[in-house]
Amino acid sequence: MLKILVSACLAGHPVRYNGAARTVRDAWLARWRDEGRLVIVCPEVAAGLPTPRPPAEIELRRGGVDVLNHAASIYDNTGADVSALFIAGARYALQRAQAENCRYALLADGSPSCGSTFIHDGSFSGATHEAEGVTATLLRQHGIRVFAESRIADLAEAIALDANV
Repeated sequence: MLKILVSACLAGHPVRYNGAARTVRDAWLARWRDEGRLVIVCPEVAAGLPTPRPPAEIELRRGGVDVLNHAASIYDNTGADVSALFIAGARYALQRAQAENCRYALLADGSPSCGSTFIHDGSFSGATHEAEGVTATLLRQHGIRVFAESRIADLAEAIALDANV
């Protein structure tokens, strides 16, 4: 059975920086949950960050690849460098995905960890830009296909095609 790594906040767990969930109510997600396909992870909590926690962003409109290459850092809004924790969380998510043979991930867009189509720009102004977070980048670097929650239908199509191969 094909398994899917899923951001815990999308599965209804209150693990976001503000202590809330970002629950996705979708028939596909409910079906995959009922079939036992979901591997639920919050990279940030797995790395030891508390809930709630100060919001964090990758500096200077950079992305996860820059953080993994030590060319950029992730700071929270108090000025603390939390890059090492985000990298540790990404590594944990990758280990879980590999241990469960996940070939797909459904991650929360906008996050400096899980964003796959956009993240915040590092100014803490609400501005975003096209880039990936650290976890999304690391998963893709290891062959795991990453989808934002707005692309569940695309994920379902990819899984259906994979099952027919």
